[in-house]
Amino acid sequence: MASGRQQVGLKFKQFDYVTDFSDHFYHLRAMSKKSNVNDGKVHNKNSVNRIMKEWEILEKHLPESIFVRVYEGRIDLLRAAIIGAEKTPYHHGLFFFDILFPSDYPNKPPKVRYHSFGLRLNPNLYGDGFVCLSLLNTWVGHETEMWDPLNSTILQVLLSLQGLVLNEKPYYNEPGAKPAWSWENYNADVFTLSCKTMLFLLQNPLRNFEAIIAAHFREHGGTILRACIAYRECRVCIGFFNGDDSTTPSSKKKIRISKKFKNSMDELYPKLFEAFNGIGAPLQNLPEKLVNDIDIQQKPGKGIISRLKTFWEAIMSY
Repeated sequence: MASGRQQVGLKFKQFDYVTDFSDHFYHLRAMSKKSNVNDGKVHNKNSVNRIMKEWEILEKHLPESIFVRVYEGRIDLLRAAIIGAEKTPYHHGLFFFDILFPSDYPNKPPKVRYHSFGLRLNPNLYGDGFVCLSLLNTWVGHETEMWDPLNSTILQVLLSLQGLVLNEKPYYNEPGAKPAWSWENYNADVFTLSCKTMLFLLQNPLRNFEAIIAAHFREHGGTILRACIAYRECRVCIGFFNGDDSTTPSSKKKIRISKKFKNSMDELYPKLFEAFNGIGAPLQNLPEKLVNDIDIQQKPGKGIISRLKTFWEAIMSY
């Protein structure tokens, strides 16, 4: 049986042409006159040819985990959706990027904006949407890591965002990151923010991706909820749930999670359940909300008060 990603890929084209760019970040920015971005026309013939070549590369070589839409009326705009990879705290999330080809492309790298919804879930992705990446010349790196007009491509940018930014331990993307701050704690925050991003996308889907967003979370909603449970119950390190409810840690190190993370899951889980259920995700045998520690202590037959009551009832029966 094909995987969830493959099913989505078979139903929707990885690369396609659309017409509605009205909610694209760089179109809106130009309309508000906050910057001197392109007017929608790339006058340089060499730039036009290069962009068309980029489209061909994307159409032929996009992985199943990345969807791209280009605009028939705006050759300078592009929108991409990246599926968070497994064995990362971004697993099964959807992350959107709006891209602008400058008028003298490829002499200058593309401009990229992340749809953050005000959330910073990675050192390279700011809450205001700024993307920090050497390949975009927005971060200082080695010469071989910077934008090369002759060889660098949009596909390389997207693969870098997926593989180098949305990775297994994003805490270490932070310059000067020290082991004293546990990467597990950072992963807990990242997964929480990824769940919030899912809710934002389901409530306010981006144009031309409405069906993809719904189909993706319809297929993976159950797995995401089971991951919430597994992480909440400390059965697996955050970011490493493999879809198996019996998952156990791969190491002997005891898994600990903060009270903050527990509270976040207790709050977000029922909202995710409702959202996934609303789009028809199969959620059989999954609870509508998580049972927190207080509920467990007060559950009949489990707490000390219940045991004392049973004891005194036995005494009084004599």
